[in-house]
Amino acid sequence: MPHPSVTAQTYPHKPAIIMGASGEVVSYRELDERSNQGAQLFRSLGLKAGDHIGMMLENNRQFLEIAWAAQRAGIIFTPISTHLKLAEAAYIIENCGASLFIGSLALAEVAAQVLAAAPGNVTHFFMVGGIKPGFESWEEAIDLQPNTPIADESNGVPMLYSSGTTGQPKGVFVPPESDDVNTPHPMAGSIGAAFGFSPESVYLSPAPLYHAAPLHYCMMVTFMGGTVIVMEQFDAERALQLIEDHRVTHSQWVPIMFIRMLKLPQEVRERYDVSSMQFAIHAAAPCPIEVKEKMIDWWGEVIIEYYAASEGIGVTIIDSANWLTHKGSVGPAVVGELHILDDDGNELPPGEIGTIYFGGAQTRFAYHNEPEKTAGAYNEKGWATTSDVGYVDADGFLYLTDRKNFMIISGGVNIYPQEIENLLITHPKIADVAVFGLPHEEFGEQVKAVVEPMNWADATDEVAIEIMEWLRDKLSHIKMPRSLDFHRKLPRMDNGKLYKRHLVDEYRGATRSGEEMGASTDKEDGV
Repeated sequence: MPHPSVTAQTYPHKPAIIMGASGEVVSYRELDERSNQGAQLFRSLGLKAGDHIGMMLENNRQFLEIAWAAQRAGIIFTPISTHLKLAEAAYIIENCGASLFIGSLALAEVAAQVLAAAPGNVTHFFMVGGIKPGFESWEEAIDLQPNTPIADESNGVPMLYSSGTTGQPKGVFVPPESDDVNTPHPMAGSIGAAFGFSPESVYLSPAPLYHAAPLHYCMMVTFMGGTVIVMEQFDAERALQLIEDHRVTHSQWVPIMFIRMLKLPQEVRERYDVSSMQFAIHAAAPCPIEVKEKMIDWWGEVIIEYYAASEGIGVTIIDSANWLTHKGSVGPAVVGELHILDDDGNELPPGEIGTIYFGGAQTRFAYHNEPEKTAGAYNEKGWATTSDVGYVDADGFLYLTDRKNFMIISGGVNIYPQEIENLLITHPKIADVAVFGLPHEEFGEQVKAVVEPMNWADATDEVAIEIMEWLRDKLSHIKMPRSLDFHRKLPRMDNGKLYKRHLVDEYRGATRSGEEMGASTDKEDGV
């Protein structure tokens, strides 16, 4: 499996990256030269193998050029979500010990805030796409560097931070398998092989590159010599058009993207040829059964799902054929050994819900500078968890129920919001939904539903009653939301994950202050 530099020698004009909206093409020769120049710049600034950098960029060509520059220089690079609040971004930059930060002109406002709040460990500030006070131009800086490899190439890796959906982001550091810059991508032998990636692959990446799966897939594909189509932002119809235009063979999605595409008018969905797709991979959040059924009906049995985490503790995979006989499952373990434990650490039999653990991992991960959190992720047997909850069936197939932190306990009954959300999202008037628990004097907690309507004109008490009546026929009484509100936009990030804690904090704060939040609350941003 060649490094992109090898593909640059054999197929210099082959597209490595194509930007979905602009159509901008980066050939393998260009990727090789720009990543060499970036690595040379890092060395000229005194950065050595094992040093850290931080980067906050939208999806653009420079993102992957910088990632490959870091990989060739042995740099540990941390992409930062463009949606994080300043305090969270500053925390990540300080926690990872970045000595260099790269921002973007398109995100100049937040970049300026990061500059002002950056800790003392950051000594160099660069900006791509333009320049603002306090920043040097990334493009001008690397233009001054030779486009030949540095003398001491080493294998750099990303250190990604958890999305912070339930608390402070945590840096997940998995050390490289080898310092050799030509070491194959760690996913190549497992997911890469299982999904048939090859030099002929054309991979559509519709999600932000600062998230684990999009970044790893894009780097794996370019390591293999394939072509990556990067969407600047996800748009349901544009995604379908790109599949047809570029004869896309592989893609990676989150369930909310499936939902957005399925809610396009039928004539729009039928307009595009998606027959080139060999593997449409999805992960990051549980997919409602009805949604996945419709996607398989539409695209065929090319839909494949996996469950994993940045921590690298284990992987499950399920293809369409197996899913149709195990609906709702994320599959059996293909990396690691599955264990379901109760709150006392006892292993549970098939069918019983508990915390998901994986054993048998070859490499232990660590939360950067968080030894207590790292230790808390492992039990005395060395099995690791990310606090997801689920169960296995008699065939060893895993089913997710929810995050442990999201579970609602009402009247002593465990209620998993994901089940309720999966039902509500199928309602034709609902674009997105969040369900969580609020304090209740008698029952401990009560179930709350917050809905983003397809059309804001439907944000009325009458429609709220209509949705609740519709749900009542499908859900047991104990799980029914006690109230339903409307928000213009729920805080769901581009990785498909809902930042539910923002809603929980808002509503719990309102509860403490005695405010009433009615059925048609008008929230502009949902946070």
